[in-house]
Amino acid sequence: MQVQFNSDSSVMGTENVAERIEARLREKLGRFEDRLTRLEIHVRDENGTKGGGDDKACVLEARIRGGAPVTVVAKSGDVDAAAREAGTKLAKLLRRKFEKDGRHAPIPEQVD
Repeated sequence: MQVQFNSDSSVMGTENVAERIEARLREKLGRFEDRLTRLEIHVRDENGTKGGGDDKACVLEARIRGGAPVTVVAKSGDVDAAAREAGTKLAKLLRRKFEKDGRHAPIPEQVD
């Protein structure tokens, strides 16, 4: 599974943001890796320098092998929390999709 990370400059203030988020999402979504061709991660600060509450957003788009892509969005006060929440949403969505589809073998449970 190829991973593509995109962000605006305002969320890259802390060290290793891209590596940290990618590693966390690979761990959370690893059980789906053979069924996905690409995962696109988009993080942004919606308010820029104005600040505010849940102004960090993480959009995840998973490209399913032989199928249509799926997308989830999560917002939080910090980019790591938004990415965690988006990863949880995407894992649930993919699990339901693959189980409903029935063409795929059952997906093993992941201990969170």
